[in-house]
Amino acid sequence: MRRLFPLPAPPVPTPETGKAEVAAVGPMDRPWAPAELAEAYAYPAADDPVRAGRPGWLRANMVSSLDGAAHHEGRSQPLSGEADMRIFGVLRALADAVVVGAETVRKEGYRPARAREVFAARRAAAGQGPAPAIAVVTAGLDLDFTLPLFTEPVVPTLVLTGAGAPADRVAAARAAGAEVLFAGEGVGVDPARVAGVLAERGHTRLLTEGGPRLLGQFAAADALDEMCLSLAPVVAVGGAPRIMNGPDVPVPERFALASVLEEDGFLFTRYRRS
Repeated sequence: MRRLFPLPAPPVPTPETGKAEVAAVGPMDRPWAPAELAEAYAYPAADDPVRAGRPGWLRANMVSSLDGAAHHEGRSQPLSGEADMRIFGVLRALADAVVVGAETVRKEGYRPARAREVFAARRAAAGQGPAPAIAVVTAGLDLDFTLPLFTEPVVPTLVLTGAGAPADRVAAARAAGAEVLFAGEGVGVDPARVAGVLAERGHTRLLTEGGPRLLGQFAAADALDEMCLSLAPVVAVGGAPRIMNGPDVPVPERFALASVLEEDGFLFTRYRRS
């Protein structure tokens, strides 16, 4: 793993010797330990000005091929790699909740997030539970509530829907042990309300893993705070969508580059709202 941006500060002369001291360089050309990656991807503090007026911090993590495909044959795994999966695990370990669309849950075979011993002390110090909750965004609640995501979670799975969602499916979700949260007045979810509803449950460090339609809705609603994009050194071709697929916005929103890491030809970029 190499840090390409931001670069270390240039050497500067010290008053004592008048000689330039070389600034310490971060770990290079080796897999970073989980703690190093956790520091590189730490959430902004609650009092950070960049979070002013936001109920929480919604970060997205997606992978894309060189030609812009968000998946291959319906799954993101063919685009991923070892380093990408390490970062995937770290981002989950830092989050209070992982927000994901129902279609992605079905296609990717989502399971509960697991508790990882290497992050246990860090999560405890941050006041977090042993693992992040999975929060599934769905309008019709067309979900299989017998799957491990609902029957075997370390912490209860959350279902985010609208107040007008089918009552029988809401009851089925609750009977399966899921906690149903309403984040919209109609059948579906209002993406602008998701962060606030989750913050009311103490979940302010949010991670969304898509899919493209949900991520596009967050971006169009000005609800996305940070984009962690892994650029895979592969060409997928085909008709796969790009990482966001949502409504038009009047003016494209500009994000500021926060960091770039590289390993095995993958570029791991991080952009924040500017």
